[in-house]
Amino acid sequence: MGAKTKVAGWIALGAVAGALTTMQLPATGQNPSADLPLEELQQLAAVFGMVKTDYVEPVDEKKLITDAIGGMVAGLDPHSQFFDKKTFKEFREGTSGRFVGVGIEIGMEDGLVKVVSPIEGSPAFRAGIKSGDLITKIDDSFVKGLTLDAAVKKMRGEPSTKVMLTIFRKAESRSFPVTITREEIRMQSVRSKIVEPGYAWLRVSQFQDRTVTDFASKVTELYKQEPNLKGMVLDLRNDPGGLLEASVAISAAFLPDDVTVVSTNGQIAESKAVFKASPEFYARRGSDPLRRLPEGIKSVPLVVLVNEGSASASEIVAGALQDHRRATIMGSQTFGKGSVQTVRQLSTDTALKITTARYYTPNGRSIQATGIVPDIWLDETAEGNIFAALRTREADLEKHISSGQGEEVKDPAREKAREQALKKLEEANNAADKDKAPKPLPEFGSAEDFPLQQALNRLKGKTVMVSRTAIERKVEDTTVN
Repeated sequence: MGAKTKVAGWIALGAVAGALTTMQLPATGQNPSADLPLEELQQLAAVFGMVKTDYVEPVDEKKLITDAIGGMVAGLDPHSQFFDKKTFKEFREGTSGRFVGVGIEIGMEDGLVKVVSPIEGSPAFRAGIKSGDLITKIDDSFVKGLTLDAAVKKMRGEPSTKVMLTIFRKAESRSFPVTITREEIRMQSVRSKIVEPGYAWLRVSQFQDRTVTDFASKVTELYKQEPNLKGMVLDLRNDPGGLLEASVAISAAFLPDDVTVVSTNGQIAESKAVFKASPEFYARRGSDPLRRLPEGIKSVPLVVLVNEGSASASEIVAGALQDHRRATIMGSQTFGKGSVQTVRQLSTDTALKITTARYYTPNGRSIQATGIVPDIWLDETAEGNIFAALRTREADLEKHISSGQGEEVKDPAREKAREQALKKLEEANNAADKDKAPKPLPEFGSAEDFPLQQALNRLKGKTVMVSRTAIERKVEDTTVN
């Protein structure tokens, strides 16, 4: 099949907000002749009328209908969603890699927003914000107690508007305000460096519009610095997904031409597709950013690092490289986001994202609610995976769909690990000696990055400190079909 003829528009993947998605316009029913449940529709109309006439105060009719649509779709599974004007705008920003903000990659530390890295050339970069800075206030709002998403929303806004950040810089033991003018930001989804002579680290944090172009540029730079690379680490940890064509392209960069990267299957014809390591399945407007990659990329010894936060598009890459035995997958079992969503635009500003298929690795494995099981299990630190069992995965999400491959069973070992981790977390929070509380994990790619060091050991043929406690997590039975 032709990649562009069978799959309309553009396709995106992500852990929860993204997912494998096909944009279609206009929206049409796939089975218009199906009998409608008239009694239930009459009940819906009756409830609408009662709420409109009997509720304690007047209600907006349009909002009632919108809420009804949202509730109907939300009841299907964790990834189907009705997009109103605001959420549709946020969805498109997430896949384009463009947004209006200050230009920093952030995380959380001690309830505060920590600057992981300012994006080069951004307003925050020009204002002198540094990696490791803590943001304590955003305008007049204290950050303590805010979720990461809430903090992000406060820092974003309209172009040319101002936001004041109060910064605490540990190295200088001081706090100071910085006023920054918001601009359109292009996220950098690919980072790379030569970690030591002969060995490269290449991180993809999300699969976006510019990821393939940036990937090709970074690989070329690496080979200019180190023409005879002995090994490469592709870091997909905490990569939530993004554009399908980007994941196909990254896979194709390492794989032989025309081999299968991923396939999808569902009820409707356009959900049955096979994507291969060929430009027709990922190149846009006839442009193939990979055509001038160094030949060594096809054969360089490769390790792929994954963890519980690696989802969807990153699982496609890891699964393809694993099935074709092109790379050693190291880390922990991935998120397990293996369902396909189609986004059908309803109006200029609204759309419906609905689950239409599952996706499969080249060997026909469904990753849904299971994930990619690494070839070599690693802990996050030399001390182990203290709280990894508490991380949410696809199988933890209410109403997640099944893998479609056999009966799903409870995993008592998983529940025991969660109980032990919760107990340790409670003990740490109640500890009188706060110095013994768990420390934040080192930044990915740093000299203290334990999994990266083990990946390098693997490439060098040295001893790898494999996990002593990690076990494969089986799919649980709290599912719907």
